[in-house]
Amino acid sequence: MKTLKLEREAGIARVILSRPESYNALSFEMAEELAEVGVVLAKDEAVRVLVITGEGKAFCSGGDLRWVEDFAGGPASAFHKLAGRFHNAVVEIRRMPKPVIAAVNGVAAGAGFTLALACDFRIMARSARYLQAYTSAGLSIDGGGTFILPRLVGLSRALEIAAFDRPISAEQALAWGLATEVASDGEALERAMAMARDLIQRSLHSFGQVKRLMLESFHTPFETQLEREREAISLCGGHPDGREGIRAFLEKRKPVFK
Repeated sequence: MKTLKLEREAGIARVILSRPESYNALSFEMAEELAEVGVVLAKDEAVRVLVITGEGKAFCSGGDLRWVEDFAGGPASAFHKLAGRFHNAVVEIRRMPKPVIAAVNGVAAGAGFTLALACDFRIMARSARYLQAYTSAGLSIDGGGTFILPRLVGLSRALEIAAFDRPISAEQALAWGLATEVASDGEALERAMAMARDLIQRSLHSFGQVKRLMLESFHTPFETQLEREREAISLCGGHPDGREGIRAFLEKRKPVFK
């Protein structure tokens, strides 16, 4: 891969956005590689948790507007092409039945902001910040931001973020539910890896079922959601993780999930 680095460590995969010279701006090639690696890691049984971070000073500075400006078909065609690939990557992250953690080591702007929001958990360095960025460039938000952001912070605050595009500090992000944890500078990846090591000790089969159910709940009638919950808990009850969890509870010990 030319724009990403993939590292593995005992059940944890690290995907590193690697265009530090442009603060990891999202090019078409990066979007394509991010979608492709998402497909591979989702099916890789040796990978139980995915961590996404950026190389250098930034997480991701947004879409590569130089690539957009130079695109032969013009900006409209460029954005249509780039957003299509970026959305493929976001869908893979959202559908992945494994925990996905963003280690936001520096600025996450535009597509970097929405990429972080697409992850299940977000560890932000204390000096890192979010910038919505799209509307300041006369653009609309993509990457699932218009779906995820109002569900995290509410419609009124999401519209405020869209209208004024004020920088969002790590502490503010934590207060608004846009960050899971704030880490000391230089330690966002380390804290994300600690979270990943904690997660791999837990039942990721049950996590995958709950993640799917929660995502489906936004567009599922209540009675249908109840039936899906019934099916999922039945499935979990017959799974080795469920059997181990029940036995551990009855035997008053900590479960050991495989």
